[in-house]
Amino acid sequence: MIEASAVLVNYNAGAELRRALQSIADELGGMAWEAVVVDNASTDGSAEIVAEFAPHARLLRNESNVGFARGVNQGVAATSGPVVLIMNPDCRLTPGAFAELKKVLRRRDTCAIVGPCILDPDGSVQGSARGDPDMLTGLFGRNTLLRKALPALAVSKRNVVPDDLGGRRGMDSMVVDWLSGACMLAQRRALESVGGFDERYFLYWEDADLCRRLRRAGYHIRYVPSAVAVHRVGHSSRRSRAAAIRAFHESAYLYYITHVAPGGDTHRFSRRVRRRLKRILARALLSARCWMYLAMQSPVS
Repeated sequence: MIEASAVLVNYNAGAELRRALQSIADELGGMAWEAVVVDNASTDGSAEIVAEFAPHARLLRNESNVGFARGVNQGVAATSGPVVLIMNPDCRLTPGAFAELKKVLRRRDTCAIVGPCILDPDGSVQGSARGDPDMLTGLFGRNTLLRKALPALAVSKRNVVPDDLGGRRGMDSMVVDWLSGACMLAQRRALESVGGFDERYFLYWEDADLCRRLRRAGYHIRYVPSAVAVHRVGHSSRRSRAAAIRAFHESAYLYYITHVAPGGDTHRFSRRVRRRLKRILARALLSARCWMYLAMQSPVS
């Protein structure tokens, strides 16, 4: 009987995929586990790496790039473990990370997802635990200049949960709004209760949307700083940086009109006008931000 499943959505991750699978094999080696790598039409030969980890790991190949959300849903449907590790192929677990995550997840019935402290390869904290996005997230999000210049502002702290490694590594966990999909451990029953990831999101923001829907369903999300993963941000998207930047901003707008300025019937003209104006403003600001990042070709997450 499978005790834990892992799902990785791969797109030209190269040798990073091997490192990711090896870290999973090292962490889950003492239990009955399985891994499914959903390959979105890679052309670099990275999909063949999966055979090195058989019989635990297997490949599910798509003929085209169907995106992250749909890929994860395919992988979850093809596995059976009660807990599902969702991890990017350019991410790896450090020793003891999975055990810490599982301990926190299984201790609380209403906890749907737990996530580790995610580090850059140089050891700096990525800021994977965050507050619900709003109109100011585009200015004070993880990689924005304003947040880096003014990290002590309340809006900066709200958008990205501050992480004092020295002070928080000893804590068990903390409740947060959402966690990065680069590495998260989820209860299968919780994922299934909300229908998994929303496949309208091709890339980016599907994790924020999932966590928000899970919280609405009565679950909560926990950040576990004692568990650590290392993530090379954007490795798979480097070959198509412009497409990734456009996808980021399209997904941001989808999230905004779904959760911040949602539709729905309203009989008050003033409310309809305000909602419409909010959407127009959001579209204009995101379009301008997208143009700026395309000009700079900078990472957007």
